[in-house]
Amino acid sequence: MKKVVLQVALDLLELNRAVQIAKEALAGGVDWIEAGTPLIKSEGMQAIRTLREQFPDAVIVADMKIADTGTMEVEMAAKAGASIVCILADADDSVIAEAVRASRLYGTRLMADLINVQNPVARVRVLESLGVDIIVAHVGIDQQMIGKDSLDLLKSVRGEIHLPVAVAGGLDAVSAGEAVKHGADIVIVGGWIARSADVTGSTQLIRQAIDSPSIQTPEKKSLDKEIHSLFMQVSTPNISDAMHRKGALPGLISVCGNVKMAGKAVTVQTIAGDWAKPVEAIEIAKAGDVLVINNDSCTHIAPWGELATLSCMKKGIAGVVIDGAVRDIDDIRAMKFPLFARAIVPNAGEPKGLGEINAEILCCGQYIHPGDWVVGDESGVVVIPCERAYEVARRALEVKKTEARIREEIRRGSTLSEVSELIKWEKK
Repeated sequence: MKKVVLQVALDLLELNRAVQIAKEALAGGVDWIEAGTPLIKSEGMQAIRTLREQFPDAVIVADMKIADTGTMEVEMAAKAGASIVCILADADDSVIAEAVRASRLYGTRLMADLINVQNPVARVRVLESLGVDIIVAHVGIDQQMIGKDSLDLLKSVRGEIHLPVAVAGGLDAVSAGEAVKHGADIVIVGGWIARSADVTGSTQLIRQAIDSPSIQTPEKKSLDKEIHSLFMQVSTPNISDAMHRKGALPGLISVCGNVKMAGKAVTVQTIAGDWAKPVEAIEIAKAGDVLVINNDSCTHIAPWGELATLSCMKKGIAGVVIDGAVRDIDDIRAMKFPLFARAIVPNAGEPKGLGEINAEILCCGQYIHPGDWVVGDESGVVVIPCERAYEVARRALEVKKTEARIREEIRRGSTLSEVSELIKWEKK
């Protein structure tokens, strides 16, 4: 069987970091090195020149995403040292034709990227007739976040053309192996390698997966289980970053310290320590839900205590958030239950029955609806609108990956300022 090519996509902003990651990836078994679009936009053709200087014998792919001026941009990349130049598959046919002619003139190959193409099956046939050398079944990162799958795109086009087909977009060791089974000639991996603390080790895992594609596809989870699994892998700071510093519920503390929760909100509105509706909500909530109680930030009287907490634990409720106070803290801490509140007081309220359950509430300055996702850990609590939960969970995992690589670079002797090139990227 013909060897499948492994290409690493260096979608970074900093050239020196990209070079180091490329070295480690080559040590792990990468075949082709891609100057990703963010790197080219950040560093220009110098990114390609530097990669060519550092890796004179490697195949260098320039992800130019050409949309116009096909000849000019192919020439730029080729003269800088690119072996393969990427063009957008939905560029006008005249742009594709010019780029093909330029690639022949300058001795490069042309790779057409199917990102955002509305009718990929029809388009790949046209691209083959125009003389494109390689097709990329690519689902972009923002599309991945909402659930689109590069393997589905690969399967739809693989049998339509005789050209080599690459696949890109969110691949890991499992999906890379699946891609080979579905006919991928080139597997392009970005974040799973480039954002890894152990680039060489992660590359080796991908290499093994594509060289021996026998990995079984994992059992498909329900959407809610997938969202829960993702949220439990990330921190609330990861989620806040993924939401552009939105969603946090300020003023809350984890009264049991290092505990974690993730679940759908059952919302409760109550008033000044009235604990009737909060306790009634336990009966309404399902296992895995999170009770979110607005007590109007009242901190001198508690609508919640140890007995309510014990009831939640027996019901399998994932956690409780109170915009207000809690009592019986010694007993609750012994339970290690995820409970977040503004204050701790001994005073209990009365069960008057005021308020309502599962209506929109304003909690810690954030509007929360029944069914929104709520995640809490020792850093605090964030709320994620239910319609964005899967997307935000995926984005938070990407944040975590990015931080893992930065942490490793700091461990090796760099500083956060150096890794981020802060002075260069300060707003002018």
